[in-house]
Amino acid sequence: MMTAYDPLAGLPGRGSPDEPPFDVVLAGTVFLDIIFTGLASLPTGGTEVWADGMGSCPGGIANLAIAASRLGLRTSLAAAFGDDDYGDFCWRTLEQQEGVDLSRSRRFDDWHSPVTVSMSIDHDRGMVTHGHPAPMSSTGLIGRPPRTRSVLVDLAEAFVPGQTSWVEIAQHDGALVFGDIGWDASGAWPIEVLDRLEFCHAFLPNASEAMAYTRTETPNDALYALADRVPLAVVTNGNQGAMAIDSTTGEEAQVPALRVPALDPTGAGDVFAASLVVGTLAGWGLSDRLAFATLCSSLAVQQFGGSLAAPGWGDIADWWHEVRDAQGATAYAASVRRRYAFLEEIVPTVPGGAVRRAAATIARQADVGRG
Repeated sequence: MMTAYDPLAGLPGRGSPDEPPFDVVLAGTVFLDIIFTGLASLPTGGTEVWADGMGSCPGGIANLAIAASRLGLRTSLAAAFGDDDYGDFCWRTLEQQEGVDLSRSRRFDDWHSPVTVSMSIDHDRGMVTHGHPAPMSSTGLIGRPPRTRSVLVDLAEAFVPGQTSWVEIAQHDGALVFGDIGWDASGAWPIEVLDRLEFCHAFLPNASEAMAYTRTETPNDALYALADRVPLAVVTNGNQGAMAIDSTTGEEAQVPALRVPALDPTGAGDVFAASLVVGTLAGWGLSDRLAFATLCSSLAVQQFGGSLAAPGWGDIADWWHEVRDAQGATAYAASVRRRYAFLEEIVPTVPGGAVRRAAATIARQADVGRG
């Protein structure tokens, strides 16, 4: 049994009856993800190919919920679940294995769970998805949201014109709203979406999304444009790292990506977002927050499969011990040790049995790491 670690234990009032019952509240669609790895090629008509590895896990918004919970945030998720075996598996994994609160989620008769099959080929992936709209909206599921320190939302989905969303209520009740945005397949990139940032404490797009919505030519220019709209503006830029401006503290920071063998980027953005929430709620400096989020997403991309890959504090402690104690004095290694020196104060408080990655699979054993 893994031991929970609370990264917010030092906050004033932590554990008191008056504090919010949750650290983060989420809403969205849960998919059953089936991941095949080690494929030489995609199947063509009339052919069959064998995969070296496979695993199954909750996906979609579950990637974010599991990432947050594994990092010690008290996490509540509102989502629709089907009445099929896939829904049973996803519900059980989230609630019993990962410790996610599902009190605002519901099971619906005669609605089957959305399913995504992901096929990993030569460090890239292709996906096939099937599903139907949820029988009830997120606002209908949540009603009045519980008190929480933060919420993480997709700006394109969380707000309905002419209606007061649950996000606005949570923000009014004191929650910090962290906004994200998905790729606009239509290519319209309506700038009006950014008007919703008035309810947000932070916005976390990737570089392409940030430039498209702000009509700018570089990630830096996009960052400055967003910093005029939201207190904490963050732009992620793939293997170039991440940059941010926090106007509440007057900090500006840029952190490079870590050199890691990236196997599967699924869910890495969710891990980055959850990690940034941890650092923000804990009151860390901006550079440390960006470095921590970059580390956690780097740990995730070295494993296959969305929520399967989200790291826990045990994984983070293992990584820091390895980096800190490594032999050799290259300039890169010295830079990484300096950048993550703040972990030296945190890791000693992490219990030896702290949460590490767990295999969530319908089969008795996942073997996605073998591909």
